[in-house]
Amino acid sequence: MMNIIGTRIKKIREEKGIKQEYIAHEMEISQGNYSRLEKDDSRLNVPKLQKIVKILNISFSSLFDEGNSFYSENNEEQKRFVINKEYIQSLKEEIIFLRKMLENKK
Repeated sequence: MMNIIGTRIKKIREEKGIKQEYIAHEMEISQGNYSRLEKDDSRLNVPKLQKIVKILNISFSSLFDEGNSFYSENNEEQKRFVINKEYIQSLKEEIIFLRKMLENKK
């Protein structure tokens, strides 16, 4: 089952005509591993998302754009919950990542 962020990444990638193989190559991972990123919540973390948005040339916030068609218009409350849950999790991971970077500079 695809996750919301993975679904959004796939949609943007396809709209731009970019193949999974290209993004995988740029991320220095296999195409199979990249495919799993689009499908599996647990594999998407902030550093990986940062690489993907850079390759796709989009803003990080565009992954949370509510105006996109893959959201069910009949389920506004669930949509907000999923977006908030994903966003909060990504912020937590980004905080951990930044703390590690600061610790490594000491």
